[in-house]
This record gives sequence, structure tokens and C-alpha cells, in this order.
Amino acid sequence: MNEPDSVYLSLKLAAQLFGKPLEALAADERRRVGTVAIAQHRIETLILATPEAARVVLPETSVAASLKEIRARYASDEDYHADLERIGLDAISLRQAVERDMVVEAVLEKVGARAAAVSATEVEIFWFMHKERFRRAETRVLRHILVTINEQLAGNERQAALTRIDAIRARLQKNPERFAEQALKHSECPTAMNGGLLGSVPRGQLYPELEAAAFALDEASLSEVVESELGYHLLYCETIEAQRQLSFEEASKTIRAHLEQQRRGICQKSWVNALRRQTAADSA
Repeated sequence: MNEPDSVYLSLKLAAQLFGKPLEALAADERRRVGTVAIAQHRIETLILATPEAARVVLPETSVAASLKEIRARYASDEDYHADLERIGLDAISLRQAVERDMVVEAVLEKVGARAAAVSATEVEIFWFMHKERFRRAETRVLRHILVTINEQLAGNERQAALTRIDAIRARLQKNPERFAEQALKHSECPTAMNGGLLGSVPRGQLYPELEAAAFALDEASLSEVVESELGYHLLYCETIEAQRQLSFEEASKTIRAHLEQQRRGICQKSWVNALRRQTAADSA
């Protein structure tokens, strides 16, 4: 394998397979990445030798945007170039690896576009066979007030912050309809500008201690003071939308996208397998 291509491929696979930087992989994870990288590089080499690849013209703006996205992961140019050097790349070899990757993706996208269209009947059949997959999780429309804890900031020391949020809660117990007003005046969260509105929130989006408090609330109810690593919080639940089965109309767009993606994948796999067979026949 060409070394820059190998390094770039391994970096991508480490993120895709394990959600980690390459250097953070355990020994067994690194072996897995190495095995997959070798197999994928062989496939990419076949793809790049096709007439389809020869016809790809990469817009300079697209290449520049990809390189810019990579650069944006680093705090400074110094960090960026140091990391490239550490993994055995430089600006030129990185660009070549990115361009190679983009050509492969462009070819596969064109091949996938040859897949037959998904019909309305197929979407409907999938819906009837897999209705149980299409459920909307319970959500709650929440508002939020935060008073941060900072022992170096006057008025935000732990006891002072607790006293402040206790006073806010006492006012809201008498007049909960004032929650948006109190958030605007007192919350140290960016949502204060919108009356503390967090929006329609499903499980899994809040800090664990906040989620536990939020999903224990009834509609139109105020939480106790909750402490997290950010500080002290108050939550107000405006409405609750219970988990429910999605209608066909709500699910059909997602189903169509899923079937189209599946069909494109099958088309791409079939095309790559044909390339392998042809290469094997030519070598025989």
C-alpha cells in the first residue's frame, strides 16, 4: 500500500470503526483497522483504474473544503503541521490522499445512482412489515435556568449561587408563568435570551442529573434545584408528548431514504464484485 494512502485510510477507519484517533487504538483495534485498510485499499485501487474514475473531475472548491475541514480540527497551524508530521503526512501527501478518497466516493455515487427507483408500493410494503420500528420517543418541552458555580467570581460562590437559585425557585413556586421572565433576567445559560427554552427534548440529550429531573416532572411543573458540573439548575416542563406510533405519512420519507440507500449499496457492491471477477479473469 502507498504509505500516505495507507495512513489516511487508517485514520478514517479508526474514526469510523471505533470513534477514536489512530494513536488511541488498542492493539486489537489497530489490527482490525489494518486488516480493513488493506482490503479497502485493494478495492479502491480497482475503482481508480476504471473509466468511471478517469472521467471524474474534482472541483477545486470541494477539495479545498475537505482540507479546510481537516485543518479546523486543530487549534493552530503549528498543531496541524506537527500532527501531520507525526503521522507521516505533509500538505502535499494529505491533499493527494484526500483527492484519491473523493474520486472513489464520486465513482461509487455515480454507480449507486444507477440503482432502480424505489416505488411507492415498496415503501408501503416496508411500512406494513416493519411498523414497530417507527415510533416517536417521548419528548418534553422544557425551559431552563442556570446559575453557575465559580468560587473566583463574586456572587457565584457555591453558597451564594445556591441562595440565588433558591430565591428564584421561591418566586416561581408562586408564579410559575414567570419562568421565561426569570430565565431572561437571571439565567447564565445562552437559552436565557429565549426565555430559557430548550425546545422539545427527548431522552439522551441532557446531563444525566438534568434528564432524571426533567422526565420526572408532570406537565406545567417546576423541578427542585438540580446540581450538575455546570452549576445549579431549575427546569420547567411545559408539555409532554408521549411515545407514539408514527403514521405512514410521517414515516414514508425515512423509509424511502432507507430503501434507496440500501439499493444503492447493493448496486455498488455488485459493481465492485464484477470488477474483482474481471481482474481475476484477466490475471488468469
